[in-house]
Order: sequence, then structure tokens, then C-alpha cells
Amino acid sequence: MLQSEHPEKLKDPKIQRQLKKLNTTEDVLKFNEKLFQQSKENQENNQKLKTYDKKTILKLLQYQDKHGFSTSYMSKKYKISRTTFLNWRKLFKEEI
Repeated sequence: MLQSEHPEKLKDPKIQRQLKKLNTTEDVLKFNEKLFQQSKENQENNQKLKTYDKKTILKLLQYQDKHGFSTSYMSKKYKISRTTFLNWRKLFKEEI
């Protein structure tokens, strides 16, 4: 997304430094959100294309448990379906 929609932003030295610091999917998503203020409609359309690495999934589930947040709250906050959260919980039950 970054490269195809706004290639001029890749030339900015500040952005170049930030890109080197991105290690997880969560980092990339946060950076993308800060860089591009997307409309809600655009965010919903792009949600279908998002993928999450195991480290990020576990981090989200542990965060949910630590703070006692409901699955509904987490799904709204991170724009991930409740079904996805529940499937992750089943899949990584042993590791949480």
C-alpha cells in the first residue's frame, strides 16, 4: 500500500528511518495508520487483505486477557472480526 499509493513518501528520510524499525505486523499497521489517515470505508475494504503474524496475535490476546477486555471491544478497537479473535484463542490456547 505504501509504495503503490504514495511512492513520494518513501523518499522522505524520516519515513525511511521509521521503515527500518518495523518488525511485526502490528508495527506496520500502526505506522500505516499514522502515515495515512484512511476513511472508514477504505479501512473496511482493506481489512480483508490484512494478515497477522503469530507474535502479534499472541500479543493481542495477552493484552485482552491482561486488561479483561471483551472480544467485542477488541474486535472494534483493532477492526478484526470477533470470529477471528475466537479462532485465534482456540488456536493459541496453550501459548496464551
